[in-house]
Amino acid sequence: MQIFVVGGAVRDELLGLPVQDRDHVVVGASADQLLALGFKPVGKDFPVFLHPTTREEYALARSERKTGQGYKGFTVHASPEVSLADDLARRDLTINAIARAADGRLIDPYGGREDLVARVLRHVGPAFVEDPVRILRLARFAARFADFSVAPETLALMRSMVDQGEVDHLVAERVWQELAKGLGEIKPSRMFDILRECGALARLLPEIDRLFGVPQRADYHPEIDTGKHVMMVVDLAAELSCSLPVRFAALLHDLGKGTTAAADLPRHPGHEARSADLVDAVCRRLKVPVECRDLALLVARHHGTVHRAVEMTPASLVRLLETTDALRRPERFEQLLEACICDFHGRLGWREVPYPAAERLRQAQHAIRGVDAAAIAAACAQPLEIAARLHQARVAAVKAMIVGE
Repeated sequence: MQIFVVGGAVRDELLGLPVQDRDHVVVGASADQLLALGFKPVGKDFPVFLHPTTREEYALARSERKTGQGYKGFTVHASPEVSLADDLARRDLTINAIARAADGRLIDPYGGREDLVARVLRHVGPAFVEDPVRILRLARFAARFADFSVAPETLALMRSMVDQGEVDHLVAERVWQELAKGLGEIKPSRMFDILRECGALARLLPEIDRLFGVPQRADYHPEIDTGKHVMMVVDLAAELSCSLPVRFAALLHDLGKGTTAAADLPRHPGHEARSADLVDAVCRRLKVPVECRDLALLVARHHGTVHRAVEMTPASLVRLLETTDALRRPERFEQLLEACICDFHGRLGWREVPYPAAERLRQAQHAIRGVDAAAIAAACAQPLEIAARLHQARVAAVKAMIVGE
């Protein structure tokens, strides 16, 4: 039995990056042997085990054979006869197909170290086409390693997979999983650039794909289109270390601009309502978690109004705060403001432009917190009057805040 460290741990070590998790491949052993040594099985579809002490993953060396379409369309063969070379051959990228032996020796049959030096993402071999998830994974690695290019032959292979309909067989949960990971990387726009270049974006997220080529408002930055703007917004959200819900909301906030009638370009009237409808459709299709869905809907509906906060009357400010549930959900409201900040500054030459709207809304939120709702309710003889009286008191508090500035 031989044990090798494989994949990301070896790759990141060679890049001088922190190693988060260590995965191991076990050659020349059976499942019964690992069980006898105290390893705990965790793999449902693959022979993966947890080390009894370190809890690190150990997988039996395995090979795969294509039997159908989609990422589940293959059978797995794991036995003591499967070699390390067989196991590495089924991996996605050369930079992930490097192993380190117990004595420190590197096993690199596919030139992964050379591609690390050259900053290239390249598929290991023809088995790449057997799993369409690898398209998403490669795009995600492009978002993580933003200075890596994609080998031309790999990009051509990805295009052929898309043309053959392989990505159409991806299940929603797996698409969301990879999308969420890609949004969490340092330059998420790279993921969408690669997916667009190989044609996968039009199949998986056509609502995003159609934004490219759609002009922005003339008073924003007509030199770039809506798709590029959205990519700038998402990258800024990553740069500011925003949470996944904020990054996802940033990605989807302008979907309605992709359906603007030609006669209405480049003003995009009413695009917020159309954006919200499209966000809802995307979230249903990809089975997006509730927290991400709800914030994305909130940002799509209200980002235009938030941008106008400084121009709004006290009554309008209070209505916006009430509509967005800013008092009961202050953390989510702050996420709404974070997404709007990214939207505002995610334009060419706008990074240093002041954005007072967020602070105005925070101040108004603080002002209406000072309104004693219990006292107002107790003073109302008619329960039906409470909501109106409370709203009036909040408007008065915001008006006093603005006058006192």
